[in-house]
Amino acid sequence: MKKKVKGTPGYLDYKKKVEIIQTVIYFGIVAAIFILGYTQTGTRLNVLTVVAVLGCLPASKALVGVITRLPYRSIDKAKAEEIAERTGHLTVCYDMIITSREKVMPADCIVISEHHVFGYTHYEKTDLKKLEEHIRSLLTEGNYKGLTVKFLREYKPFLSRAEGLDNIASVEKSDGKEKEEEIRRIILSSSM
Repeated sequence: MKKKVKGTPGYLDYKKKVEIIQTVIYFGIVAAIFILGYTQTGTRLNVLTVVAVLGCLPASKALVGVITRLPYRSIDKAKAEEIAERTGHLTVCYDMIITSREKVMPADCIVISEHHVFGYTHYEKTDLKKLEEHIRSLLTEGNYKGLTVKFLREYKPFLSRAEGLDNIASVEKSDGKEKEEEIRRIILSSSM
């Protein structure tokens, strides 16, 4: 299984597989420690039982990650390739589950161009206004004010807008890549 970096296509599916494997291993270790203690002493009242119970903490944390990511999947490979072909001058990130204190909001793709953050999510339950507000507040905290943040559920209008932003970026040829990468980093820091 090839490692995927956060913000790249396929990251959610990769991370889901890794966390499922980790969870199984952690709970297997917990069970092995408990069984070892029970077979050695003939009772569950021993030190290894305490160690097994404490071992449930990291195992449960891994299980929470699996449960949280389970309903979501990575962006379709064909869509990711199509977006990449049309956004050569933009900063792009894929496969995000953006978390706020109140909500978990999945986003398939975000393109960043100087003063614009434009996103796509196909999930019907995602509240687009809350997602936009959350990203805007994250960027404001990071001293990036006055940016346009917009999300769509429809793929074709998103792709048209991203292509338009790419055309503008190709003509302007500004030195905003560092700023765009910093904005990308801020958004990914709020993503699982």
